[in-house]
Amino acid sequence: MSASRVLIQLRWLEHGRGLALPAQQTAGAAGLDLAAALPADGTMEIAPGAYGMIPTGLALALPEGFEAQIRPRSGLAAKYGVTVLNAPGTVDADYRGEVKVLLINHGTAPFTVRRGDRIAQMVVAPVSAVSLIEVEALDGTERGEGGHGSTGR
Repeated sequence: MSASRVLIQLRWLEHGRGLALPAQQTAGAAGLDLAAALPADGTMEIAPGAYGMIPTGLALALPEGFEAQIRPRSGLAAKYGVTVLNAPGTVDADYRGEVKVLLINHGTAPFTVRRGDRIAQMVVAPVSAVSLIEVEALDGTERGEGGHGSTGR
């Protein structure tokens, strides 16, 4: 069973022109890879323990009722200790500015980002419209108020 395709308008900013269009790399992939839109002759080095905001050179018009989640790439995390600091970052449907990625280096060596490097993945997901209702008490459950670690190992 295949999911329906969500159509999203993308606008390249000048510094993003020439980069590969974000795409799901395999038929079963959830995320679209995002690339760094740094100058061709420039790099950004992120020292161990430091973070940096990486431009992608693109802006989106997400359909109402959807968000784009900016998530880490598992390969960067496993090989270098580099991840998305505010994971997952959220791009709201009404935002029209540049999508940027906030990377942090948890590794032990400096990490260098170059133009075109795949730095994160973007997952598009539906958003529920929510209305909160104040009450004096909540209905009971088997778990109750058991918090972190309360259900076992």
